Amino acid sequence: MHMADALLSPAVGGIMTAVSAVSIGYAVKKIAGDKLDEKKIPMMGVMGAFVFAAQMVNFAIPGTGSSGHIAGGVLLAALLGPYPAFLTMASVLLIQCLFFADGGLLAYGCNLFNMGACVCLLAYPLIFRPIVKRRMTPRNIVLASVASAVIGMQAGALCVVAQTTASGVAQLPFGAFAALMQPIHLVIGIVEGLITAAVLCAVRNMRPELLDGGRGQDKAGPVSVKKVVVFFLVLTVLAGGVLSLLASSLPDGLEWSVQGVAGAEIENDGTVHNAAAGIIGSTAVMPDYAFDGDENSSPLGTAAAGMIGSAVTVALAGGVGLMIHAARKRKADRPES
Repeated sequence: MHMADALLSPAVGGIMTAVSAVSIGYAVKKIAGDKLDEKKIPMMGVMGAFVFAAQMVNFAIPGTGSSGHIAGGVLLAALLGPYPAFLTMASVLLIQCLFFADGGLLAYGCNLFNMGACVCLLAYPLIFRPIVKRRMTPRNIVLASVASAVIGMQAGALCVVAQTTASGVAQLPFGAFAALMQPIHLVIGIVEGLITAAVLCAVRNMRPELLDGGRGQDKAGPVSVKKVVVFFLVLTVLAGGVLSLLASSLPDGLEWSVQGVAGAEIENDGTVHNAAAGIIGSTAVMPDYAFDGDENSSPLGTAAAGMIGSAVTVALAGGVGLMIHAARKRKADRPES
C-alpha cells in the first residue's frame, strides 16, 4: 500500500508529512517518558528488519489478478508497544523510500500515517489490547490479530482514497476507487492477521513477557531473549533472501485498484514531484529492489536487496531505540541544580 508521489498534490503531501512528523515527535516523547525497556532495543532493530523483509513477499490473491503483502504494524505493536512500533515502521518506510524507491518522498508522510499510525496508534490500542487484556490465549491472539489487522488495513486503504481525492486526482473518483481498495485490502488484512497471529503465538510460547500485553507474567519463557532475536533473524533471512524470490509479480492492492479505475498508471510532472523524484534518483542504490539497470530483477539482485535493506533497518531502528534510551539515561543522571 505504498503510495507514489503522483497520487498526491504537494499540499496534501506536505500536510501529511507534518502530521507524521508531529506523530514521530509524540512517539519519542512517550517512549522517553515510559522508560524504554532495554529488551525492546534489539527487538526494535530485528523486528524492523523482519517487517522490511516480509513486505518484499507478495502473495497472489486468487481470482483478482492482484497481490498483497503484510504491513507489519500489528506485529510490531504487539511485540514492542505502539510507540516503539510506530518509530520502527517509520524507519522501515524511510529506508524503502530512499534506498529502494518504494513509495515516494512526497508520499512518505501519507505512507507512514496509513501504514503506521492507523495500525500502531489506533487499531492496536483500540482493538488488539482490549481483546487480549484479560487473557493472552492463542484464541484471543488470533482474534485480536485478525480484527486489528483488518480494521487497520481498512482504515489505511480509506485514507489512501481520501488523500487522492483531496489531491484532486480526477482519474480516481472517490466511490469507484474505494469500491476496489476496500475489498482487496480486506482480504490482505485477513491474511496479515493470520500470519501475525502465528508469529505472536510462537513468541508467546518462547517468551510471553516480550509481548506488549504479556508484561507482568510470573515466569519467563523457556527460551532466552537472545534466541528469540536469532529466531527473527532467521525469519528475516528466509523472507528477504529466499521467499522474496518466490513473490508474486502481480500488482499489489493499490496498484491494482488504480489500474482498475484509471486504466493506467497515474503520472504527474509537477515541479515538486520532479524535485522529489530527483532526490530519490540520487539516493536509491537499488531501485525496485534490484541492481541498478537490472530491468528483469534477477534473483541475486532481489536477495541482495532483501539482505542489505534488512541490515540497514536493524541499524536505523535499533539506533533510534538506543539514542532515545541514552538520552533519557543522561537526563536521569544529570544532577539537579
